[in-house]
Amino acid sequence: MYTKKINIEGFRTGHIQGIATDKERKYMYYSFTTCLIKTDMEGNIVGSVKGLAGHLGCIAYNYEDDRVYGSLEYKHDVIGTDILNNQNNIVDVADGFYVAIFDVEKIDRIDMDAERDGIMTAVYLDEVLKDYNAEGHKYGCSGIDGLTFAPIAGDNGKKYLYVAYGIYGDLDRNDNDYQVILRYDIDNWKSYEGSLNQSAMHRNGPEKPDSKYFVYTGNTRYGIQNMEYDEVTECMFAAVYRGKKECFPNYPMFVIDMKKAATNEKLKNSDENVEILHLAEIGQKDETTGIYGIDFPYGSTGIISLGDGYFYFSENYTYELPEGKTYGSNVRLYKFDGNSFVEA
Repeated sequence: MYTKKINIEGFRTGHIQGIATDKERKYMYYSFTTCLIKTDMEGNIVGSVKGLAGHLGCIAYNYEDDRVYGSLEYKHDVIGTDILNNQNNIVDVADGFYVAIFDVEKIDRIDMDAERDGIMTAVYLDEVLKDYNAEGHKYGCSGIDGLTFAPIAGDNGKKYLYVAYGIYGDLDRNDNDYQVILRYDIDNWKSYEGSLNQSAMHRNGPEKPDSKYFVYTGNTRYGIQNMEYDEVTECMFAAVYRGKKECFPNYPMFVIDMKKAATNEKLKNSDENVEILHLAEIGQKDETTGIYGIDFPYGSTGIISLGDGYFYFSENYTYELPEGKTYGSNVRLYKFDGNSFVEA
């Protein structure tokens, strides 16, 4: 029915960040930090897009317009500066956070150029830069990463784009124990889309999100790395790098219950009233905090829900070649058993 393992390797642009596939399961797409790869379902490379000077993170295939969306961030913290240095980029892009949109049908050869080949656009997210630039990085905002399409919580209807913040994992603050997720109606986004010009990035995008949600998970390192909505459970699976605060269970995966409507509540340790999304009672419950999560090792570098109880997970790896550190991944098929995942 599905290919059980797809191997892809040989990239020096950074480790794999996300995976996606079309509805017909004809092609697989992979973000390797500064490039996008397209293969068939056996892992044979069909084409690739290079030339990004920013961090391309989680990606998702939009079945409505047959394009791949991904989080794209330009910044000058440790991660952003590392990317610029590793790519030997002569372009110094101003801090900014975008949703990259790839016209993947046009990807038909290796090393297509992100700027010159007319295969991608970007939409600017002003809300993210405001929180990133706020004193101390509001809510611990380090940018964006996880991204998926899902209905409004409590209403299994029209799909919206959800984009999750990266969250700095500082141990000496308590305003970074929530995940922050923005929701956008993208029906009118064509008016915002601009071609990529990293010498002078545009600032076209929605003034604010349609909703800004908070999910209490406890501490993580860099927030939701990958986020994927699943039609069967009506949940969003959110994979993270484990947090380090000892007062929390520090699960590597959380499941957000999209059957339950958001509620208005005050943030813990704050008087701010916000919209709260709720964790599903799936996996393990930490009795001290009441937080549920799944102790499953994969997902932070890629998740795909296939819509029938099966999932693909990226199992990334690194190896050394004479020319330097090189990256690859085994994309492996798993079945959800109601509480965790078993290899199919």
